[in-house]
Amino acid sequence: MKCIIIEDQLPAQRILKKYVEDIGSLVLAGTFTDALEAMEMMKSTKVDVIFLDIHLPKISGIDFLKTLSNPPQVILTTAFPDYALESYEFEVVDYLLKPFSFQRFIKAISKIDTKQKNSIPSIEITEINEVYIKVGYDHVRVVIDNIVYIVSDADYTEIHLQNKKHLSSETLRYWEKLLSSKKFMRVHKSYIINTSKIEKVSGNQIYLTNQKTVPLGRAYKSNFMKKFF
Repeated sequence: MKCIIIEDQLPAQRILKKYVEDIGSLVLAGTFTDALEAMEMMKSTKVDVIFLDIHLPKISGIDFLKTLSNPPQVILTTAFPDYALESYEFEVVDYLLKPFSFQRFIKAISKIDTKQKNSIPSIEITEINEVYIKVGYDHVRVVIDNIVYIVSDADYTEIHLQNKKHLSSETLRYWEKLLSSKKFMRVHKSYIINTSKIEKVSGNQIYLTNQKTVPLGRAYKSNFMKKFF
C-alpha cells in the first residue's frame, strides 16, 4: 500500500517514517509539512493511506479532510484527544494519540483492510514522558518531569526547568492540553505549574522548588485549593 505522511513536526515525522519502514506492506510515497503540498501530489498520484496530523500550518488536518471528495484511508496522528468525535464523521481508520508506540501503530495498520464504516476510532491515551522543543534549527529534548513551570510571554511560552529555560512558539493553551492534568495545573492566566514542584502556598503566592514565586489567579484559586487542600 502506498502511503504519505502529513506532519509538520520533524521528530514526529522521523518516528512515523521509521515505523512505516518497519512495516513491509507500506511504501512511503512522500512526506509533507502541510496539507496543501500533499493535495498537489495527490492530484497525480494514487495514495492508499494518509497519516495525518490535525494541527498543521495553512490548513488543519480536519479542514483538509473536508476538501477530499473520495479520500483514501486516513489514520489521524495528534497530541490532542479533543477531535476524536469530529473525526468519526470522516470514517478515519484510527486515531493515534501522540506519543504512540510501535505496537499501537501496528494495531492501527491492522485496521486498514478490515475498517468498518460507522465505527468510532479508538483512542489510547499514553502518559507523555518527554517532548521536543524547537530551538532555532534544533529540536531539544525536555523530560516532562523536569519542567517546573511554563509562563506565557507575548507570542511565546517559556519552559522553565530547575536551572534553565527554553522558548517555545506554542501557546499556553497548547501546553495545558498536552501535559497531564494529574501533574500540571493552570494556576493563572499566564502560568502552568508542575504541582510536584510546589514547596508551599501562601495567600495568593505559590513557591516552587527553583525559588520561583508564581501568582495564584483569582479565577483559578478555588479549583487549585480543592485539588490540594
